[in-house]
Amino acid sequence: MLAVNYRGPFRIRADKNLPYPEIEHPEDAIVKVLRSCICGSDLHLYHGLVPDTRVGTTFGHEFIGEVVETGSSVENLKVGDKVMVPFNIACGKCAFCKQELYGNCHEANPQSTAAGGIFGYSHTTGGYHGGQAEYVRVPYADVGPTVIPEWMDPDDAVLLTDVVPTGYQAAEMGGIQEGDTVVVFGAGPIGIMAAKSAWLFGAGRVIVIDKLDYRLEFVKEYAQCEVFNFQELEDPVVFIKQQTDSLGADVCIDAVGAEAAGNKVNSLMGRKLLLQGGSTTALHWAINSVKKGGIVSIVGVYGPVDALVPIGNVLNKGITIRANQASVKRLLPKMIEHVKNGVLDPKAIITHRIPLEEVAEGYHIFSSKLDNCIKPVLIPPAAGI
Repeated sequence: MLAVNYRGPFRIRADKNLPYPEIEHPEDAIVKVLRSCICGSDLHLYHGLVPDTRVGTTFGHEFIGEVVETGSSVENLKVGDKVMVPFNIACGKCAFCKQELYGNCHEANPQSTAAGGIFGYSHTTGGYHGGQAEYVRVPYADVGPTVIPEWMDPDDAVLLTDVVPTGYQAAEMGGIQEGDTVVVFGAGPIGIMAAKSAWLFGAGRVIVIDKLDYRLEFVKEYAQCEVFNFQELEDPVVFIKQQTDSLGADVCIDAVGAEAAGNKVNSLMGRKLLLQGGSTTALHWAINSVKKGGIVSIVGVYGPVDALVPIGNVLNKGITIRANQASVKRLLPKMIEHVKNGVLDPKAIITHRIPLEEVAEGYHIFSSKLDNCIKPVLIPPAAGI
């Protein structure tokens, strides 16, 4: 089988000799992949920033496909169904799934006290192989996979497995009130969707901060927001205070995570020496530029180790922090409705369609921010669509 084979930091290859997945449990399904994506959080794996990312792992937590085999206990799916598969692996029965916290499922990753199960995202999230492959095993097949509506474009469908619900939940967790000023740190795909979604909750002003002009131009057009390059600002926190009558933003969203630029010490400790769970620069900016009593929403990924955070400012400013992996299953019905009604146009952020055989070049382009890449989609050779 053709699939991604991780060989170490900055070493990805398309391997034609990996074993086909098999049914391992009666609740499993085998899915033939029709689309998969390279996600910004895949780059954290690619760059060697996520602990216990083992050689031989197949990445890919954003994918859609066709069911080709089901376990004996699967009732909701049949062979031939085309499905979108949430990046969270959820049992549907544990205490957290019953609260619709599908990103926190305990059964899918019982040896962890923090992370739930995620496809293709290191052994800290269960060690499951992902969907940057021709075929993938999908556990708990009656829970996560959702049949793709006949009218839906597959390019829209694949983005509903992570990017769209994660950006939407980032805005949702911000508790945005009518007329609020919302600042999004990061103009990658998640930041773009968070900015777009902020308007759906009643934001009066949306500002996006990044350092790459092509991404800022993209989000400005796609999400109709204000954009600023932090490299052109003396101090992003002071700038945001100046933009908000010295009070600070009502809501700040960290859509960057472990690889945030902008502070040499943070980058050295979190990205080079790996002494903390990533560079926390964007999180510092969010905490320090939100207003007293404001809300900081975190969807940027950090490693599961300690990180330097200005917790004293959180306390003294009375800030509420909300953070989680997106609960894709909970949000999918609403996301499907928004796509059907034209409220959201996910496929518009896709800039590169790359054959799975050329995945190494795809990672290079996306990682190095070449060719104005916003979102790359991988196409397996036998996808047929």
